[in-house]
Amino acid sequence: MARVLITGVAGFIGSHVARHCLDLGFEVVGIDDLSGGSLDNVPADVAFREGSITNNTFVSALWDEGAFDYVYHLAAYAAEGLSHFIRRFNYTNNLIGSVNLINQSVLHEVKCFVFTSSIAVYGESPPPISEDVTPMPKDPYGIAKYAVELDLAAARQLFGLPYVIFRPHNVYGERQNIADKYRNVVGIFMNQAMSGKPMTVFGDGKQTRAFSYIDDVAPIIARATLVEAAYNEAFNIGADQPCTVLELAHAVAQAFEVEPAIELLPFRKEVEHAFSTHEKVRRVFDPPEPVALAEGIARMAAWVRLQGPARPAEFDDIEVAINLPPSWLPKK
Repeated sequence: MARVLITGVAGFIGSHVARHCLDLGFEVVGIDDLSGGSLDNVPADVAFREGSITNNTFVSALWDEGAFDYVYHLAAYAAEGLSHFIRRFNYTNNLIGSVNLINQSVLHEVKCFVFTSSIAVYGESPPPISEDVTPMPKDPYGIAKYAVELDLAAARQLFGLPYVIFRPHNVYGERQNIADKYRNVVGIFMNQAMSGKPMTVFGDGKQTRAFSYIDDVAPIIARATLVEAAYNEAFNIGADQPCTVLELAHAVAQAFEVEPAIELLPFRKEVEHAFSTHEKVRRVFDPPEPVALAEGIARMAAWVRLQGPARPAEFDDIEVAINLPPSWLPKK
């Protein structure tokens, strides 16, 4: 039985990947600092350890209990837009924490390091974006993710550490943190719809994204260590069909059976159109057809109703408030 380490196991994608790893027969040790996740998300058979990947002493001690065959690194603070204003926090969590894990994986001869990067590495590349496009990230979040990708390639070349990189985009579904007002627009819209508030949209709402249901992403990530053809490759992963943010708002309103009340906010700096191709991941993993947006939204909405609305959480340590969107200013 393979013994695996999963970071961010109490979070959204990490908890789903953990469930699929258990289904594959793996022994799973999961870590999380619980800054954005919940213990309720952690599957029962996961051996949970609380701590942060930014704490190198904590990370290195994880191997004291035994070797890991595979490492699945999903822990991150994935607020792409906010990353401009929390640069030190972003690089500490998303880059330095990743390097701590890579170092230990090299030292302990991990058989494969699976990393969830992001479509953010492509920046403003015109869609649909294939893996052949050279990444040119435009925000600190994407820069950190691409830096980890480059570090993995260097670690492979010098130390022989095998890796698999996934670049998911706009993933949504059950267990997503709907209290985070800076990321996860599907969750933000659902929380607003449940609370009787208008859905807030930056700019004109004509930005396009391909919103990806969690069950189209997590099983492939879990299975990557067992697919030799995936080793030392990067894969786009997610939905094919883009839609506008306004269309998403209407889909959420329909799922909650409310009128689609929408409040337009001032434009913020963001990539206008971002979605990718998935021929490569289909060729190597042969996944089933993706879940349609209406179906995925309905599944998540059913789960969200059971949780009830959440009070939006404020980020307490904005480092650079210049050009911060007014709706993100800390409440006095």
